[in-house]
Amino acid sequence: MQTVGLIGAGRMGMPIIGHLNRAGFRVLVGERNETRRAEVESRGGNWYPDLASLAIESQVILICVGYDSEVRELLNAAGGLLDRVQRGTIIAVLSTIHPKTMQELAAQAGLRGVHVVDSTVCRGGRAADDGTLLSFVGGDKEVVERLKPVLSAYSSDVVHSGGVGTAQVSKAANNLILWACLVANHEGLALAQRYGVDIEALRAALLTSSAVNGALDNWGNQSMAWAQDDMEIVADMAQDCGISLPQSGLVREICRTLRPRRYDLEKYGT
Repeated sequence: MQTVGLIGAGRMGMPIIGHLNRAGFRVLVGERNETRRAEVESRGGNWYPDLASLAIESQVILICVGYDSEVRELLNAAGGLLDRVQRGTIIAVLSTIHPKTMQELAAQAGLRGVHVVDSTVCRGGRAADDGTLLSFVGGDKEVVERLKPVLSAYSSDVVHSGGVGTAQVSKAANNLILWACLVANHEGLALAQRYGVDIEALRAALLTSSAVNGALDNWGNQSMAWAQDDMEIVADMAQDCGISLPQSGLVREICRTLRPRRYDLEKYGT
């Protein structure tokens, strides 16, 4: 397994290219934004705008695009990946999409002898830069074992979460808790600020206390770029399986208004 294709050289995909290259893989990069070519090549990636060639030459393909519809298009369009890849190829979806989409795509790919798994990543951009991402992987154990050397190039932890789709569920649970913690952090710190507490001293102390959470440790650095999309997926999943998640619904609405004024404690709650 020496040639890895990567589609989507964005915030997460770009550093992964460098980690794969340093681990000894030949990396073929499919990216529509031509302005990213120089950086892709500086990280050791080979620019492959022709996805047909990328599909034919890769033993593993990592998909790092933004949306459910984009993943479907890449795999299912006429002349798409499923029409081009060799039998036995592993397609790993790093994108955050609905678990049912993963299961549908895996079933379609299986008819062609192709393995589609979900391999979602957690811990954010800094971990991507450092190569210390947490990767959840949903798929057959044998396929996951074959894939692990690739994932370990950019992940310090690889967790087999179960069958196809379970990595998406695991990421959704992570994101649900992440955004709930971020909202709670804002409320706690905003309240403390109104009473004249030294916020940085408080935050440092809370990181050693029972209130510790990852969003508090990463305070000030979270762009919340995907908060709405993440919580929408959570809502769809909850409706799909018939479970009520009242707190997540509230968090979703708070995140919608919080994003443009995040970390501005003076404005929180006014």
